[in-house]
Amino acid sequence: MFSVFFMKVLQIKENCLYVNDLSKTHQFYKEVMNFKVISYVKERHVFFRAGTSVLLCFLPEITKMEKKLPPHFAYGQQHLAFEVPLDEYNAWKKNLLKHKIAIINEQRWKDNLCSFYFYDPNQHLLEIVPPGIWE
Repeated sequence: MFSVFFMKVLQIKENCLYVNDLSKTHQFYKEVMNFKVISYVKERHVFFRAGTSVLLCFLPEITKMEKKLPPHFAYGQQHLAFEVPLDEYNAWKKNLLKHKIAIINEQRWKDNLCSFYFYDPNQHLLEIVPPGIWE
């Protein structure tokens, strides 16, 4: 008989977006999303602190040629959702509109919870969600 050993994951610690313009990416996530910059290497990457997670933004033409780390890259629209406190949900909408970022959809989910979608400068689909969406 084999004993069953259950391993667990605590969280997704980092997420990657592959971008085409590091300067616009840096400005958007720092100034609009208010994320702290962890690392910025011109013509390679910009990394941000997003709550307890890390958002890695890479130029795919560079990272697909990696030799030191495994090559990695992606193309096309990617999606991330950022969880915010329920009492800050509307403030996030106002902040984005203040920065002339269009809200492209607001969706009502279970328990009368809503989320909304918008694009970053690289046309990645971002979403703001309150706690409870996946519980």
